[in-house]
Formats: sequence, C-alpha cells, structure tokens
Amino acid sequence: MRKMQINLKTIWIIVTIIASAFIAGPALAQDAAPGASAALERALDDVSGDGQPLSTTLQILIVMGLLTILPSIVLMMTSFTRIIIVLSILRHALGLQQTPPNQVLIGLSLFLSLFVMAPSIEKINEQAITPYSADEITLTEAIDRSGKVMHKFMAKQTRQSDLRLFMDLANEDGFESTEDIPFSIMLPAFVTSELKTAFQIGFLIFLPFLIIDLVVAAVLMSLGMMMLSPVIISMPFKLLLFVLVDGWALTMGSLAASFAS
Repeated sequence: MRKMQINLKTIWIIVTIIASAFIAGPALAQDAAPGASAALERALDDVSGDGQPLSTTLQILIVMGLLTILPSIVLMMTSFTRIIIVLSILRHALGLQQTPPNQVLIGLSLFLSLFVMAPSIEKINEQAITPYSADEITLTEAIDRSGKVMHKFMAKQTRQSDLRLFMDLANEDGFESTEDIPFSIMLPAFVTSELKTAFQIGFLIFLPFLIIDLVVAAVLMSLGMMMLSPVIISMPFKLLLFVLVDGWALTMGSLAASFAS
C-alpha cells in the first residue's frame, strides 16, 4: 500500500469526506441531493474565503469538531462492531472478567478493523482524496465516490432479509440494485446484520468452552465436591485448550476472513 503523507490539511480532507459520505453516497442520485451537496460546497467556499486556504487555527477547529463524529462512523460503518462483540464473548467464554482488559480489546478491534478496511480506505484515497487534493474533482464528486466505496462494503456484509425489513419500515421499494439503496436504509440494515453475525460467531466460540464447564461440573458433582466452584477448575483447562489450538490467531484470522468478499 502506498504511503501517504499525513498533514493537517490531509486529515481535514479525510475526515470531511468520510463524515459526509454517511449523508451523501448513493443518495446524491436522488432529487434533493444535488441541492444539498451544492449548499455544502457553497458553505465551505464561504468559510474558506472563495477557495482560499483556511487558516491553521480554523483548520484545527474544524478537525476537532469533525473528530467528535468519528467514533460513530467507526462503530457503525466499518467492521469494528462485529470484531469487538466477538472478542468480548470470547473473554466471557474463557471465564476471564478483565483479562484482556477493555483497552486491549478495543485496540485489537481497531487495528483489525484497519486491516479489514484497508482496501476500502485505499480506494477512497485513490478515487476521492487524492483527486480532490489535486483539485481534479469537486467536493461533491469526492463525497460521492467515498460514499459509494463505503456503501459497497456495507452492502456485501448486509443480509437481504435485513434490507427488506428496513425497506418495509421506510415504505421504500423498487430499487433496481443495492447501489440505489440510500444510507438511511443501508446503515441500520448493516448494523443489524453485523450484530447477528457477531452473535453467531460468538456462539460457535462459546460452545467448546461451555462443554468443558459442563464436564467439570458433572465430575465435581459425582465426587461430592459441590462446595468447590467449577469455574476454578475449568478455567485452566479452557486456557490450555485455547493455547493448544492457537486460539488468538485462529480467532483473529477467522474474523478477518469473515469479511472476505
């Protein structure tokens, strides 16, 4: 992957385009979208002084303001939701309350999400950020291209049943293809599908550890050791099983592979 030089202007462009992609994207093809996009460009032109570069102070203010919506974008439009849920279920299946700690799980989820989203990020950089930085395309076109990339990623991971559910709730129908579905329908359908998939993967991970708990509890009951907590005895066996099968590599690899197109 080509290295990108990140500076303040580049960060502002990336945050602006990705944040705006949630509102725009395929919706730009609808009747009201061109007016909204034109209004957005006029507003930015007015703020920047008819195309003149923003001052450093104003750039910092804009970046810090846009950063407040990045957590929602990361959670709802990427692979982060599925990954963090599966890792949390894995920790509970092992019987560990705070190991690994929440900060470690979130860090693992973020970096694995970056790995999964790397092709999409590269496409956004090549098709939207780089041309826009070189003044080859307008902001509206950059938002449109970025939105299409994110929309395509979410469409691949979304179940048709969930799309149909939210289309019925919104009283919308007659879309010729998934590219025509607006973000107002695609995003909740994507999140619902991610929750379903995460819990399905979590169940498969939880099952072998549950069997170990049941076996240990049955053995302790047969020995009359009812006062001894089965968790104390089963935890070493679960950790041993997890280490022997190289559990972390298997889990992380399976999660990354679950997003393959």
